[in-house]
Amino acid sequence: MASTNNVTELIFTGLFQDPEVQRVCFVVFLLVYLATVVGNGLIVLTVNVSKSLHSPMYFFLSYLSLVEITYSSTVVPKFITDLVAKIKTISLEGCVAQIFFFHFFGVTEILLLVVMAYDRYVAICKPLQYMSIMSRQLCHVLVAGSWLGGFFHSIIQILITIQLPFCGPNVIDHYFCDLQPLFKLACTDTFVEGVIVLANSGLVALCSFLILVSSYIIILVSLRNHSAEGRRKALSTCASHITVVLLFFGPAIFLYMRPSSTFTEDKLVAVFYTVVTPMLNPIIYTLRNAEVKIAMKKLWGKKNLGVE
Repeated sequence: MASTNNVTELIFTGLFQDPEVQRVCFVVFLLVYLATVVGNGLIVLTVNVSKSLHSPMYFFLSYLSLVEITYSSTVVPKFITDLVAKIKTISLEGCVAQIFFFHFFGVTEILLLVVMAYDRYVAICKPLQYMSIMSRQLCHVLVAGSWLGGFFHSIIQILITIQLPFCGPNVIDHYFCDLQPLFKLACTDTFVEGVIVLANSGLVALCSFLILVSSYIIILVSLRNHSAEGRRKALSTCASHITVVLLFFGPAIFLYMRPSSTFTEDKLVAVFYTVVTPMLNPIIYTLRNAEVKIAMKKLWGKKNLGVE
């Protein structure tokens, strides 16, 4: 960090101030986090063990679930423990690390969603060429590209942040470390840094969202030439993807594509995409996907037989 720093520790204001409300939130969010880890972990395990789920679509889904676990784990465990702590503190280095991993996994997820949309586009619009286009090698390249994209995005954010001086105050108006709340504590004008962050975060999300919307419009238009059964299957798969995209991108675009503020509503919106959405994704994919449900039943059936 910059040599002019007098601040070594930051204090979070948290989400709520009422101790009773915080205790209730502790129980609720702990259960939500456990459901996130177990649900997404089950999808990763099922896809890797089940022979029927070795298509590119499920390959990408397993990596999406893995990213959901890591993305949620960047913020939620610290947030949960702070709910029962009298003083919610984090070191300045720890704050920067949290920002790095939060943006790393967040953008990786965005890019994976774009990759999954491309996979559905090829499967529906070019079915005869699907297996030749979506080769195993290309799938690995697309996943690696998503991770690298998230890494480079996050590196840019950190290079901006570590140059800022922090000489006090040290109270950050949030329940986790993010760039805009941290910028407000800097002992210098951060207008330029704020513009760069807006371009790097907000526009990445917006451009990816527009690509996703465009791809699904093309898919829906092309479905007119399919049979009724083909349309039903394609729409069932795409509906899950579209739901996940809206749940993730809606709150993110709301926060990043407008001037920063300190409204409590902002924190509640952040809770939705940091805590709730990662838990909903496995539910959305399993409830609307017969193949995943069948594979899970077979997996647990074998385990139960082994126990007996």
